Amino acid sequence: MFSGIIEEFATVVAIKKDRENLDFTLRCSFVDELGIDQSVAHNGVCLTVVRIEEGTYTVTAMKETIDRSNLGLLQVGDKVNVERSLLMNGRLDGHIVQGHVDETARCIAKEDANGSTYFTFEYKEDKEMAQNGYFTVDKGSVTVNGVSLTVCNPTANTFTVAIIPYTFEHTNFCDIQIGTVVNLEFDIIGKYIARLQQFR
Repeated sequence: MFSGIIEEFATVVAIKKDRENLDFTLRCSFVDELGIDQSVAHNGVCLTVVRIEEGTYTVTAMKETIDRSNLGLLQVGDKVNVERSLLMNGRLDGHIVQGHVDETARCIAKEDANGSTYFTFEYKEDKEMAQNGYFTVDKGSVTVNGVSLTVCNPTANTFTVAIIPYTFEHTNFCDIQIGTVVNLEFDIIGKYIARLQQFR
């Protein structure tokens, strides 16, 4: 379980294909605090630490994860937003994030807002997915590359988020341009409500 409050970005130092899986080796400031089997969200994807050595750690993404997220597009040198799992005695500063990416979206607009930056994202319009809670609502929560954000101006398959300078500088939003593919996790509360409606 995560909050969507990114700790920092890690840098990809190696990628190795292992049959249908990809092993990602990364470097960040808290490597020495990690343990084998620990969960870390990478661009919002919950992955398990499988190896720690020489100031780096390695996680494995299986085919289902690669197909559903932007991890398969990563290259050596890329920045990845990382967050360790929640401590039970901590504040939930973002929203409830599972680390289970639902699908990807593409940045279709980026606009300077005199201090902040507005990003608009578009995802595949799918009525069946929407009936299952895979949509955004105005002032609701959404996770983009693991970052907990507030939605504005949602449509059937687009939404906009406002990024403050701190978030821009300390996450990989600093690298997002028009055309960049990002990971989305829709709000779990909306999914449960949509599922309950199906039983009525």
